[in-house]
Amino acid sequence: MNKYKKIGLTALAGSLVATSAFAGELGVSGSASINMEHTNGGAANKGKTFSMGNSVVFSGSGELDNGMTVSLSFELDRGDDSSANTTAVMAGAPFDSHSVTVSSDALGTLKFSGEGGASSASSIDTSAAGDIWDTFDGSRGAVTAVAVTDSATGNNSVFYTLPTLMDGLSINASYKPQASSRESGTGYGVSYTGIDGLTASYATSDIVGSTAALSGDQTVWKLAYAYGPITATASSSEYDVTTVASDQDMTSYAISYTVSDEISVTYGTEEIEKGGSSTDAEYSAISASYTTGGMTISAAMKDAENVAHGTASNQDFEYWTIGASFAF
Repeated sequence: MNKYKKIGLTALAGSLVATSAFAGELGVSGSASINMEHTNGGAANKGKTFSMGNSVVFSGSGELDNGMTVSLSFELDRGDDSSANTTAVMAGAPFDSHSVTVSSDALGTLKFSGEGGASSASSIDTSAAGDIWDTFDGSRGAVTAVAVTDSATGNNSVFYTLPTLMDGLSINASYKPQASSRESGTGYGVSYTGIDGLTASYATSDIVGSTAALSGDQTVWKLAYAYGPITATASSSEYDVTTVASDQDMTSYAISYTVSDEISVTYGTEEIEKGGSSTDAEYSAISASYTTGGMTISAAMKDAENVAHGTASNQDFEYWTIGASFAF
C-alpha cells in the first residue's frame, strides 16, 4: 500500500485533530459577501433587497511514493440568503461541491466530483462578462435555465484531462451517469493558451434524459484576448433539444479595463434566443470594483429586456447593486 510522503499539517480554525494512515497538507479558505440590491420594473422582485452569502472550502493534498498526487476539496456554501431566497436556501443542503483528484505528469488528471461536478461544457464560463451577472440571477435565472443541461446539480461526474501534449493545449473528456430523474451526459473539450494574450475554449456534450424534452446536446465556445490593460471576450452556448421549443442559444460579449492593480471596470451584454419565440431576451451591465487586500468593493448597473421572450412591460428590469466581498 502506498503511503503519502509527509509534507506537513496545517491546523484548521485553531485546532484540528486528525487520525489517518498518512500525513498530508490540509488547508481552509473561503469567502463572504454583503450586497444591497434594488430592482425597478418587472412583475416581481421590486424594491430593495439586502443579501449575504458565504462559503468555506476545505482542501487537502498529498504525494504518493510513485509520484502521483491525490487531492480533495469539500465546499460548504449557503449562497444568497436574501428575503426572496431564504426559505429555499435554508431548506437545501449546504454542500456546493466535493471532489477527489488523482494526477500525474505522465497520465494526466482524473477528477471524481459529487454535488455540482463539472462537465466539459459546464467547465467553460459561458458568460463573457463572468461574475458581473452573479447578483442578477434572480431576474435572469428563468431565462437561462433550460430543460437540458449536463451541469445538473446532484449528478456525480468523472472529468479527465490528458497529459500535456504541447505547450498551451489542454484536452478533456467528461461523463455523468444518469441518477434518478436527472440526465446523463458525455462531453469533450479543448482549450488553447499558446498565443500570448489569447485564450480559446471549445466543448460539446451529448445529454440523454428520461424524456425527449430532457435529451439533446450542448455546444460551447469562448474566446478572450488581453492586450495591455484591456481584455475583450466573446462566448456562445447553444442547446439543441429534441423538443425544438426548448432550444436555447446565448451569445455574450464583454470588455474589461484594468485601471490599476486595485481598480477594474467591465461592460457586458448577453442575447438569448429561445426556440418557438421570435423575441430575444437582452441583458447589459456595467460594473466597477476596487480590491484592497482580501476585500473587494463593487457596484453595478444592469438592464434586462424581454426576460420571458415577450414584449410586455413587466418583462423589463432595471437593477443596481453595491456590495463588498471578503476572501480568506
